[in-house]
Amino acid sequence: MPLTRALADEEPMTSQMTSSTTLTDGQDRRRRLTRPGLAALASLTVVAAVAGAAPGAGAAPAATPGKPQLKLIAASKSVTLTRYEWSNGVSLQLGTYLSVDNAPLEFKVTRKSYKDPIVAKQILRDGKTTKTKTLPAGTVDDFSGLKGFLEISVKDAAGKQVVKTDGNFCPNNASGRIRPDAPATNHYPQSCSTNPWTLGSVWGVEKGWATNTTSWNYDKTVDLPAGQYTAQVGVAKKYRDLFGLPNDRPTIKVTVREDTEGGEGLTASKSSSSASSSSSASSHHGEGHGGGHGGDHAPQSAPTGQRPAPDTHHYGPRGADAPTPPELPYALVDRGLAKHLGDGSGHTDGSRIAPALQAAPKRPTGKAGAPANVPKPDLRSLPAWDIAITDGEDGDVPGKDYLAFSANVWNAGPAPLVVDGFRKPGADLMDSYQYFYDAKGKQVGYAPAGTMEWDPREGHEHWHFTDFASYRLLSADQTKEVRSGKEAFCLANTDAIDYTVKNANWHPENTDLSTACGSEDAINVREVLDVGSGDTYTQYRPGQSFDITDLPNGTYYIQVIANPENRLQEANHKNNIALRKVILGGKEGARTVKVPPHHLINAK
Repeated sequence: MPLTRALADEEPMTSQMTSSTTLTDGQDRRRRLTRPGLAALASLTVVAAVAGAAPGAGAAPAATPGKPQLKLIAASKSVTLTRYEWSNGVSLQLGTYLSVDNAPLEFKVTRKSYKDPIVAKQILRDGKTTKTKTLPAGTVDDFSGLKGFLEISVKDAAGKQVVKTDGNFCPNNASGRIRPDAPATNHYPQSCSTNPWTLGSVWGVEKGWATNTTSWNYDKTVDLPAGQYTAQVGVAKKYRDLFGLPNDRPTIKVTVREDTEGGEGLTASKSSSSASSSSSASSHHGEGHGGGHGGDHAPQSAPTGQRPAPDTHHYGPRGADAPTPPELPYALVDRGLAKHLGDGSGHTDGSRIAPALQAAPKRPTGKAGAPANVPKPDLRSLPAWDIAITDGEDGDVPGKDYLAFSANVWNAGPAPLVVDGFRKPGADLMDSYQYFYDAKGKQVGYAPAGTMEWDPREGHEHWHFTDFASYRLLSADQTKEVRSGKEAFCLANTDAIDYTVKNANWHPENTDLSTACGSEDAINVREVLDVGSGDTYTQYRPGQSFDITDLPNGTYYIQVIANPENRLQEANHKNNIALRKVILGGKEGARTVKVPPHHLINAK
């Protein structure tokens, strides 16, 4: 297993505004089919065409060594946006890009703990010399991007301003080369995190590349009737001064057209294990996790990058209302029709369409074990979030009260967690083995690690590893417990939690559950949790809840336990448990839950 460089973070694409629109299942399905992400991605080719055909064409003039030259450009002088009859407006996909030359644009964004604020530093590289510059307070308040980077104005045909807004900027957005001699590949992560528990991120744009400035938030729309408009996009003065940007303000002619067909005529090829590999919002990404809903099933306010939608179809990885990081542009999400919760056969889950992961061709033989100093994974639990009261949702029993939640276990490294399952002919379970690799990625050992089982439930439909995590609801004195029905897991790198840890892999393969955990007829399966990434199960997954119908009101703790039976070998077993305080109230059929902040994190 290759171990990639360690200075980074990624995750879902940034979004700064939310929508409270409630859609029916059919409307939501049409939305996924008709998002204009493909057109936005196609504009990358237009941007690349700005440069001349000869190598070196379009290269920036001499500049300060190690300092990126930035410029705001437009891929086209005009765009056409479609307004569907089931929508509240259009998404401002204006095709503007931030071009980078002379040196990469790179940021390291971290926090020491959940008690500490987020700090962003620009990384300036000049050969073997590296300098850092701390960004001023107010430029970041989460991991989704630079706050208030863009200034957007839209005027109607009469010259009247009808939209004035700002926008965050995620450097890890959809990007492409602007000249042919630029680096061939982008080694930076491909989305910005909106997971509330992210600890470390890296944002970046390669030298000679340009990245789309549009936030991939299709739920944030602008109410523009059909007609002709003129949009102007600029960079806020504080960022122009900070990065030395010229005050370029591209003007784009905008045509808004009505579509009364609702996208019913569009088709999409379903994702499968044979789907072409692509490099999300993810998020991915970038959205965060689906907004929760309260005990009375009424919409509640959601943090930036989330939207409350208690009664809509749940899509995205793990069934989130919005894609979970790491996230690809929605153009890739729309390659498949999510039947329900997103990760069964033929489904799409909102994250990267990855090639199938191949297990070893046969089960290991010989004596189990590995050298004492071999690198091992470090599984760590995160506190629960997206906590809400539900009533018989997605596999639960109607008429009962459930406390639903989202949970994540991540790998702090320095080695990936690699688990292979092998099935004996006719057996219902697979025997699981954990594999170990040296610093060069050579396999040097293995150990038995429990079993895998097939989960036929809608929203799962894949092989689950049975010894990864466990959830419990503890009493106030932490002596009594209620166990969640969730007991087995398909491992996937749904969230970038800390891409600054040693050996963090900025481009993990298995972020799409439809390819990561095998089909019902599989004889072997490989499941991987890579370094720096976590595996989120949202509250909408079957079994991701506690039956609280007969529990008295009061204080409880949601306990998330990684590696509960210690069958997996780790670098550290002392950080496997996380607690989140909750306070239950109300009465049967109308229970309520209050979730106090966890230090500086107010992710309810």
